[in-house]
Amino acid sequence: MGQQFSAMNDKHIEFIQQQKLFFVGTATDSSKVNISPKGMDSFRVLNDKQVAWLNVTGSGNETAAHVQTHPRMTIMFAAFEGNPLILRLYGQASAIHQTDKQWAQLYSLFPAHPGARQIFILDVDMVQSSCGMAVPFYDYVGEREQLTDWSHKKGEDGIRQYWEKKNQTSLDGIASNILQKNLGDEIA
Repeated sequence: MGQQFSAMNDKHIEFIQQQKLFFVGTATDSSKVNISPKGMDSFRVLNDKQVAWLNVTGSGNETAAHVQTHPRMTIMFAAFEGNPLILRLYGQASAIHQTDKQWAQLYSLFPAHPGARQIFILDVDMVQSSCGMAVPFYDYVGEREQLTDWSHKKGEDGIRQYWEKKNQTSLDGIASNILQKNLGDEIA
């Protein structure tokens, strides 16, 4: 059954690298709990205690708003084929934006995406595995291209306008600071 680890081992890393889908959970002390499914070849293991994932423009920006004040994050993977397994990474997260020095180096780890808005780094303080025996089997058919197509169609200016209109606050009114952190002096 369930086991806890202080870092990812080789089997954990191999399992993570095979996954097409992961879930990210964040919350502040008083906000709604946000759980987001992620895909699109957007996850990288940096070492046994640190991972990164590319966040692209979407309908909300809950994770970024939460992490600014409460950097705790949980990432969950589940086996939908093969042996059953649920793997959770718990830790403290930080957001890297386009104006940050680390952006270019980290962004180079991922396929370029016109809607890229943050890269989240999770410093892992606990890894937990559990059985996953109740998770059903699903077959991976392919990636959905709608978000990528939408981002290309919007273009850089359209994405920035979307950030301004839809991505500045969380559902609970917490500021994401997306414009300042991604555009810096350009917004003045």
